[in-house]
Amino acid sequence: MSAPRFILASASPRRLELLGRLGLSPDAVDPADIDETPLKAERPAPHVARLAAEKAAAVAARHPGAVVLAADTLVAAGLRILPKAEDEQTARACLKLLSGRRHQVLTALTVVDARGVARHRLNRSTVRVARLEPADVDAYIASGEWNGKAGGYAIQGRFEAHVQWMEGSFSGIMGLPLADARAMLRTAGLNG
Repeated sequence: MSAPRFILASASPRRLELLGRLGLSPDAVDPADIDETPLKAERPAPHVARLAAEKAAAVAARHPGAVVLAADTLVAAGLRILPKAEDEQTARACLKLLSGRRHQVLTALTVVDARGVARHRLNRSTVRVARLEPADVDAYIASGEWNGKAGGYAIQGRFEAHVQWMEGSFSGIMGLPLADARAMLRTAGLNG
């Protein structure tokens, strides 16, 4: 019996790269186009879980009989959901808020199997950022690495030099916790 088609419901090049570390390559990449605005009073964990589930459902509806993997990652400072930094001003505000403190990175996964059954997991990591001097922020902004990243940084790049410690999944902070993804995809009939 052949494996079902595998669809990645994400345009993230990092998630595609991370799947490659599992020896998996999707048959198609089909990002979901959903509204990612938090609901009124929505807390970080329910928000990220809802987005992953909605992305998976939207893409699974377009690919019946396929295995669909959707994920969403957010950075939370307390109960505050930090935005994806799409401009320099937002990136600077995020870095200022994260400087010298701990925050959480939440990545929610939803896998819809070939029968249409959805399974969900939430991966939670904690990151402590060193106190950032204005020159540190300026240099990081100049790198452009922050663009489009949750919380205004990419842990796998230059920003790693500012991480004092972390607890949890490094790949989860990047956007796809590999141990969780591997287990969920195997349950759905894909081996990686």
